[in-house]
Amino acid sequence: MTPAEDVGPFGVHCRLDELLLARGMTLTHLSELVGVSVVNLSILKNDRARAIRYSTLSAICRALDCEIGELLVRAD
Repeated sequence: MTPAEDVGPFGVHCRLDELLLARGMTLTHLSELVGVSVVNLSILKNDRARAIRYSTLSAICRALDCEIGELLVRAD
């Protein structure tokens, strides 16, 4: 797999796995904190999301105590 193939089709990589691991948090716990289903967070985590609401992005960053640029990075 080339580097471009292991990220979503839009050239954006979500670092959710790495941030969760660094904080010792599970996807289920994050789901409870932000009010987003585990399925939807998993889609985001696996770089399959086509869009994300600002309110969701803000809630995730607040729960993980991170900046948007730490969660989403360019992958092109």
